[in-house]
Amino acid sequence: MRICSRLFSALVHFHNPQLWPSELKAAVAAGCRVTPSFITEEEEAELLREVEPHMKRLRYEKSHWDDAIHLYREREQRKWSPANEKVIQRVRHAHHEDHPMKLTSENEASFPRGSEHLSYVHILDLHKDGVIKPHIDSVRLNVVFREVGRYEFTHETLSNEESYFNGKKIEKTRRISIICRDLPHPEHRAEGPAIQMRTLPEAG
Repeated sequence: MRICSRLFSALVHFHNPQLWPSELKAAVAAGCRVTPSFITEEEEAELLREVEPHMKRLRYEKSHWDDAIHLYREREQRKWSPANEKVIQRVRHAHHEDHPMKLTSENEASFPRGSEHLSYVHILDLHKDGVIKPHIDSVRLNVVFREVGRYEFTHETLSNEESYFNGKKIEKTRRISIICRDLPHPEHRAEGPAIQMRTLPEAG
């Protein structure tokens, strides 16, 4: 199911649009995609049933290593139940010819064809009072944010006090994001020491 252009335009709002060069504005909009009904309510509930027991063992943190997130908890997971593994694979491979949710164009896929994926999936639980500050990266829908908008602009999740979209107050609640990431293409992988990352709790 694709979201129609009229509805999609309602999800993208540019502040001070007269200040945006038309080509840049078009490039940012082209890098955003929302796929409604990407998972069912039952699949959403099943993901939560698997994730929730592990998240409850963790406390919400007030600071992050890069100072980008406030009131969050996170972990990584490699092994999933068979039902949830199907959803994870849908995120990674929905553009494959033999996939039941075959998308109509390569541009609709979450990842380019032939991507190598990190085996661990990142799970981020943001408290209803939590915020994600403006940053550049190191939901029953699938959101893809790529190219110019992702790598040349910061993005954030506002507090409820500041949470407005196109003049309308948006009251947010707790949000759990299940994030799949791919590896850079081999020709883009810089040589040098490996990045040292903090170990996150993993399900047994």
